[in-house]
Amino acid sequence: MTPQTSSGVDVRAQARAGALTGATCGLAPDYLQANVMIVPKNLALDFLRFCQRNPKPCPLLEVTDPGAWEPRQIAPGADIRTDVPRYRVYEHGVLVEEPTDIVRRWRDDLVTFLLGCSLSFEAAMQRAGLPVRHLEAGGNVPMYRTSLPCTPSGVFRGPLVVTMRPLTPAQAIEAAVITSRFPHAHGTPIHLGDPQALGISDLSRPDFGNAVRLRVGEIPVFWACGVTPQAVLMETKPEFAITHSPGCMFVTDRLAEEPWGQLNRVNAVL
Repeated sequence: MTPQTSSGVDVRAQARAGALTGATCGLAPDYLQANVMIVPKNLALDFLRFCQRNPKPCPLLEVTDPGAWEPRQIAPGADIRTDVPRYRVYEHGVLVEEPTDIVRRWRDDLVTFLLGCSLSFEAAMQRAGLPVRHLEAGGNVPMYRTSLPCTPSGVFRGPLVVTMRPLTPAQAIEAAVITSRFPHAHGTPIHLGDPQALGISDLSRPDFGNAVRLRVGEIPVFWACGVTPQAVLMETKPEFAITHSPGCMFVTDRLAEEPWGQLNRVNAVL
């Protein structure tokens, strides 16, 4: 790990400067990474309920006031308009732009939701000697739409998205124990083994990210994913929304292994 990407501050500074425009997998490994969902105020309550009803893919870390671009609880001094390596702008559910900042797109009625991300627990897996195949390959984690529906809220409804990491059955059990310590980053896997049980027909063709190979003796292990809101946007087609580009996360100042109870107390304002 280079000094330039050793902390959330470092990663955000590189994103703001335009020096980092790709995935944040493996960067600032000790820090909590976050998915980004930005919606107009008139949709914010529906999306807040969506997160509360679907905490596995949408673990809430922080919600900003309308028009506020500083996530004061998890990254004081940051600017959500510039500090993500790459964004996605959706209009009526259609991806229309992938800019490296959203300053010109910003509006006073926009509310930002920051949701936990499974990239946050990968360093703990590696410290335990478990393989993280997409990091070994220098790529982005593979992500798949499933046939499992999320619990709807208002206009928001759609399929669960999952990430996949190949592990042996014994490693999968160890990974489940490790990731149980990260409920704020999707926690334990939702499924081990047969991808068709999730409606996934071809692991070599992820909907987002890069495919990885299963080796002899390995099974696919699936975790809920914070790209779920993007699949929901594509299905429900609200007039306007902004997200991160899959894998291009907002890196916070919170340590990934910080106790979840402490994070909850910090965000009691939610």
